Amino acid sequence: MERENRLRRRADFARVRAGGTSYPHRLMILAVVPNGLQLCRFGFITGRRVGNAVRRNRVRRLMREAVRKNLAHIVVGWDCVLIAREPLASLGLPAADGALVQLLRTANLWRSTPAEDRQACGKAGR
Repeated sequence: MERENRLRRRADFARVRAGGTSYPHRLMILAVVPNGLQLCRFGFITGRRVGNAVRRNRVRRLMREAVRKNLAHIVVGWDCVLIAREPLASLGLPAADGALVQLLRTANLWRSTPAEDRQACGKAGR
């Protein structure tokens, strides 16, 4: 996933968590807030309940890959934080991908067809 599509600062995470809207799923939670930019940015949180450091890193990689695969379908202009839940650690990419799509549809951030100009969410065409 491109660097411009990542939330990196603690203040950004705090803004999304405090002022955003949350959508729960069995495998993860999605928190979103408008960012006023022409791209969407994602941050990933995995707590200690998910497992040890190896499992937490694997879960973050799963969530990042699910977002990267679907970036062209995501509506621009939002900051999103995905918070992993414990069951995701024992599942694979198809489960993470399905949960992400379901959460994005619930939040009305999913486009059924990717942007034709490939500029959705930054540089999604790569």
